[in-house]
Amino acid sequence: MPNQIVECVPNFSEGRRTEVVEQIVAAMRAVPTVQVLDVQSDADHNRTVVTMVGPPKGIEEAAFQGISRAAQLIDMEQHQGEHPRIGATDVVPFVPVRGVTMEECVQIARRLGQRVGEELGIPVYLYEAAATRPERVNLADVRRGEYERLRVEIETNPDRAPDYGPARLGPAGATVIGARPFLIAFNVYLDTDDVEVARRIARAVRHSSGGLRYVKALGLLVEGQAQVSMNLTDFGRTPIHRVVEMVKSEAARYGAAVTHSELIGLVPQQALLDAAAWHLRLDLQPEQVLENLLPEQDSSSLTIFLDAVAEGSPTPGGGSVAALSGALAAGLAAMVARLTLGRRGAGSAQAELEGLVAQAERLRAALTGRVEEDAAAYNQVVAAFRLPKGTQEEKTARQAAIQAALCHAAEVPLATAQDTVATLELVHTAARLGNPNSITDAGTAAHAARAAFEGAALNVRINADAVKDQERAARWLAELERLEERMHQLFAQTMQAVEERWPGKTA
Repeated sequence: MPNQIVECVPNFSEGRRTEVVEQIVAAMRAVPTVQVLDVQSDADHNRTVVTMVGPPKGIEEAAFQGISRAAQLIDMEQHQGEHPRIGATDVVPFVPVRGVTMEECVQIARRLGQRVGEELGIPVYLYEAAATRPERVNLADVRRGEYERLRVEIETNPDRAPDYGPARLGPAGATVIGARPFLIAFNVYLDTDDVEVARRIARAVRHSSGGLRYVKALGLLVEGQAQVSMNLTDFGRTPIHRVVEMVKSEAARYGAAVTHSELIGLVPQQALLDAAAWHLRLDLQPEQVLENLLPEQDSSSLTIFLDAVAEGSPTPGGGSVAALSGALAAGLAAMVARLTLGRRGAGSAQAELEGLVAQAERLRAALTGRVEEDAAAYNQVVAAFRLPKGTQEEKTARQAAIQAALCHAAEVPLATAQDTVATLELVHTAARLGNPNSITDAGTAAHAARAAFEGAALNVRINADAVKDQERAARWLAELERLEERMHQLFAQTMQAVEERWPGKTA
């Protein structure tokens, strides 16, 4: 993982249509530097909570892509659920994890808010540390009255004017964006269907009505069972076990008991250790926890990617691996050029090699981005096949979505094939002009680029076979044939240059 890590926990107002959730998550996964750690959907709340981490720029971009996709797929006019909400993407908090300050997360929130308002036309409210007004620090205050009330008040009440975007609501509603410390979303269930009991307990527990500091709570009815739904905003000062004990005590007043509890999203290990130590009456020291004494596992991006490839899931698959192979080829081409620049004898090749580096870096970035893009394209195909097909209208919409997804799934690897041939052009130049001591690196780059092309071509062909628009598919295959001819020509020329410039070989 990068040295700078930000956590983002966007909440989307959809927890029943899995195909919609998958498309939103795929849009965020498509940002290569971001890792989605957890996705939890609740049908009663009709809400999905996603937890992802990444460097500041990557996490900001992933959040925007998720908001954009949700706006296309979720209509707040049709939305119903137990949980308070004002928008398709209801809330987007940024949390500093490592190497990032709260102020930097505030700046991320404000940049994102401005972009969402300007580019997507969605009203944005800033909250918690990013709030511009004291009355908007608390999320519950911003969300008061929910979508239905805000739809009216945003146009008539100056106090409800957004921080960014238009003062009117469309089908996507509004979005609340902010920066905050780590929060634990925690629900406790009771052995009663009397929601009023849960509401009374929530009133007793939450800080705003005289309860525990750093606790926000609501009483809800979920699947016929009363639930105390809570956010714990500082588990170090108000730990989980203290909250549970108070809920149990309050429940006993009404003849109710706790049946079980659940986490929404992720929880820090320390919060669970604190709870375990309290219940066991244990004076626990950090060095007594086995995992704390183990050497850290390799959590590099490459290791994470390789582990993901090896897992029993279809993504990331061959298309992603092909794109990575192409990116590695471009990286090697840039390396050979850089090892040559400034050396005696570079002379007239200096300008050409400088241009090679710039082009190689552009191609490397494009191919690296396609690693995630290819996986996202496959996920979109899967989501399309999962669309409902009950009515004729649903069948028609499903077929259209499948065909659109298949076309995208063919065009992504086609772009990879085009970029790998462009990369081979650079590799050939590096083999001709580069430092002879790096000639094997140029040769390796040529093999990597050829493998990337062949892998990408396989993915183009299999998707072209399934596309009904045969004229379009024929254009892809014709382009692929042209590229393949050029690829073989460049590969042969590059390997000839490698042979001719092999160290120690006489002229």
